[in-house]
Amino acid sequence: MKFSIYKNVFLKALNSVGAAASVHSPLPILSGIKISAKEDGLWLLASDTNITIQESIPLNDDTKLEIQKYGEVVLDSRYISEAVRKLDSIYVNIEIIDGALTLISGNNAEYEINGASAATFPDIDLLKPETTFKISSFKLKEIINQTSFACATSEERPIFTGVNFILDGNQLNAVATNSYRLAKKTVTIDINGNFNITVPASNLNEVVKSIDANEDVEVAVSNKIVQFYIGNKLIQSRLVDGLFPDINRLIPSEFGYELNINTSELISSIDRSSFLKNDGYWNVRLEASNDGIHISSKSQEIGSSHETLNPIDYKGGNFKISFSGRYMIEALRSFRTEVVKILFVGEMQAFILVNPNDDSVLQLVLPVRTFD
Repeated sequence: MKFSIYKNVFLKALNSVGAAASVHSPLPILSGIKISAKEDGLWLLASDTNITIQESIPLNDDTKLEIQKYGEVVLDSRYISEAVRKLDSIYVNIEIIDGALTLISGNNAEYEINGASAATFPDIDLLKPETTFKISSFKLKEIINQTSFACATSEERPIFTGVNFILDGNQLNAVATNSYRLAKKTVTIDINGNFNITVPASNLNEVVKSIDANEDVEVAVSNKIVQFYIGNKLIQSRLVDGLFPDINRLIPSEFGYELNINTSELISSIDRSSFLKNDGYWNVRLEASNDGIHISSKSQEIGSSHETLNPIDYKGGNFKISFSGRYMIEALRSFRTEVVKILFVGEMQAFILVNPNDDSVLQLVLPVRTFD
């Protein structure tokens, strides 16, 4: 194998595909990127069996890719990326010089990296599932950004580490929860069908990072994997095993209190109380009345904070509730709107946040026990 290419083009692809390489896998080969020089261009592939990323680089003037000799090799993702990054050159030259020993050069600098035979790399099945649909990259990013943050980070209940996607007809519901909060996004897509899958949030976040253009993304779904085709890149994710619980019964439908308030003002007020946080969490009390909204926080060890806000509108009597400041801020930030509506049932019951002008997004937060 022997080729030359624009350094920045190659480095960007290495960093993108390398996100799927595993540093801690019991299979050392999975810490590498499989690089294949073929007639139709350069192909890079990495996988930790949980997520697989493949990217192709075409032969054109934008890449300046020139292949002198076909072949393939597996190189450790950390070493090849670092070597290419440090080259002080516009172009990078890659050549297998002895077995899997690979020469990386540019200008007067060069590196030799011990690679592995591509034959030792696991055979990853990238066959496209039959169920496919297209969605705009903007809408896909919005779905992920407005839900994935609510997923659990602990593996105690693995099903909660992913976003649940249910297609019923042409309506796609995306739901995430860690059992203390919940995020739901509903969109309409261009197919009619049915599926119920849960995709790891960490893999979805890699999808978001890969989207850098306003173009359609093709999504292919089976009962084992989901694939995202983004430009010249394919991201394949395993699914989380297990049945995601029915969350509709957890969402209240009747409310006794309604608050419309400026989103950024409420975020700023809660954030100002964050000096009281411990391990990233702190509790905030909201007290509402016809006289205004009072935001406070208290810590026996540190101190307290108090602030009064003027709501846009409030309906209901005197009311108070406490919640996680972090969860509330993350829920509020998922809305790209100047005003947010918060609907409360009672002082120790779950409450929801919605966009007054868009019912496609819903955030639910559980209260915490009120402090004195």
